[in-house]
Amino acid sequence: MKIRFGVGLGADVAPGHLAEIVDRLETGGVDSLWLSELVYSQAVDPFVGMAYALARTTRLKVGTSVAVLPGRHPVLVAKQLTSLAALAPKRVLPVFGLRSALPAERDAFAVPDGKRAAVFDESLRLLRAALDDTGVTFHGEFFDVRDVEVLPKPITHLDIWLGGATLPGFRRIGRYADGWLGSFVTPAEAHDARLAIDAAARAAGRGVPEDHYGINLAVGDGELPAPVVAAIHKRRPDLDPAQLVAADWPALHRQIDEYVDAGLTKFVIRPAGGVPVDGFLDTFVNELLPREN
Repeated sequence: MKIRFGVGLGADVAPGHLAEIVDRLETGGVDSLWLSELVYSQAVDPFVGMAYALARTTRLKVGTSVAVLPGRHPVLVAKQLTSLAALAPKRVLPVFGLRSALPAERDAFAVPDGKRAAVFDESLRLLRAALDDTGVTFHGEFFDVRDVEVLPKPITHLDIWLGGATLPGFRRIGRYADGWLGSFVTPAEAHDARLAIDAAARAAGRGVPEDHYGINLAVGDGELPAPVVAAIHKRRPDLDPAQLVAADWPALHRQIDEYVDAGLTKFVIRPAGGVPVDGFLDTFVNELLPREN
């Protein structure tokens, strides 16, 4: 199975630096760039950033890590994705999630109270139909559309990956998605997630490709900054932060080995807080590109 490494960007990358980063990834032979949805930050909107990065490159793949789907109309999302795929075939990598990780941003993705998971499921069904089919009429609990004709159709199947770290989320991936991009899970948890997703897919009469399991990871420059440690404690108070974020590149390599053993093959690597982007990109190329097969 193909092991691939991409670069993830967080909230601290200003729009003015995006062009240089994209150009360096393209010339350096990096597989992919991943843009986070961080509404209340200086980070570029992931769909705008995808269009910008794809327009500057000819081989770099670009994805969302992750964008929120509930609260967006799936037909309009389908139009965005088909437009990007037509402009940059086989280089568009959408990953969607249930909600923003930041409570303050959740109001921007409004859904009926207590219905977010149900909206997500229905959104995925309608999104897939709008991407693949013509003349779609859909009557659901939350969406009611007729004669949907989203063009142009992608030249190949456009994979939809999902995030998530709960059993209901894994079951959703198995039923509706083409892959999983996890975060804040240990290798053992990732192994169990892969098994749960595969079981849900088989129960739904479908399959998720073996090489469509990935993980978001962060790496420091020798010591994890205190804000990073605090954020990890808040997200996973049950774990030592070193289990989830590597303090340096040797520790990252050890983590990657464990995730590969767990069955993961796609890795989105971002600098932990306080790591200069320039130095990170140079080290990324030297450390990780030789690991690709």
